[in-house]
Amino acid sequence: MLATASTRRAFDERWVLERKLDGVRALAERDGDRVRLWSRTGKALEAGYPELVAALAAQPVPRFTVDGEIVALDGDVTSFALLQQRMGLQDPVLAAASGVAVTYFLFDVVSLMGHDTTALPLTDRKALLAESIAFAGPLRYTEHRRAPAGPAPLAAACAAGWEGLIAKRADSRYLPRRSADWLKLKCEAGQELVIGGFTDPAGSRAGFGALLLGYHEGGRLRYAGKVGTGFDTRTLHALRAVLDGLVRADSPFGEDVPVRRPHWVEPRLVAQVAFTEWTQDGRLRAPRFLGLRHDRPAGEVVRE
Repeated sequence: MLATASTRRAFDERWVLERKLDGVRALAERDGDRVRLWSRTGKALEAGYPELVAALAAQPVPRFTVDGEIVALDGDVTSFALLQQRMGLQDPVLAAASGVAVTYFLFDVVSLMGHDTTALPLTDRKALLAESIAFAGPLRYTEHRRAPAGPAPLAAACAAGWEGLIAKRADSRYLPRRSADWLKLKCEAGQELVIGGFTDPAGSRAGFGALLLGYHEGGRLRYAGKVGTGFDTRTLHALRAVLDGLVRADSPFGEDVPVRRPHWVEPRLVAQVAFTEWTQDGRLRAPRFLGLRHDRPAGEVVRE
């Protein structure tokens, strides 16, 4: 079940609020001795997060399917940049040697002891989750609170360094799709965007100058602007090597891109970008690269 981006800020007691986490969405299933962990695109994640597999395998309940978010914490704040150091690793030995600890915040239960729980109200599912899972080590329960009458406490969440809040209808069922029963309230404007090209580096910069970004709308890739900040030297080199393997002769965008001497690439990579706002002509203002999203299919990226 996916949340819908929203500008709504006022709620009532029919809603609950959770912390919005900046990580990798993951479902986990235990069936006796077998534990599966997979992304929202169906990609197997067990090899990259062996400590989570071990913690799930040690649970007192032998059969369950749970939903949550894998994050890397920098203090009490989630760091997507830190998590990037684990996301690409598929070797348990390398993952353990990375030095980056991960935490799996669970917020829902989809099945328990062979019983489908998706038709139960959200608050009942969360109660079952809290009672069934032994939260210790890398497993944490995602706390919630009843929404106060009036404005949601988004400012306080932002001041605490959170990415935002998730507002959920207390009586909502778990649906296998995006739903307005779950709403994303973001502190900083953020967007997943498709990489459609890049520019050459200037001066002493390595790798590339900027990434050319877009989103799908009306059957074509719309140009959303370019991002040239948020990269360290290692990322510039590594990403350029990947981009060189995707080079194509023509533009993947369905409109003119006002950039001199661009290099076009197959629109397969998805970047997570922070920015201040959308301009009137549909461009990003002050964008900043946060990392690649390996869990998001490029064909599903639209403007939020």
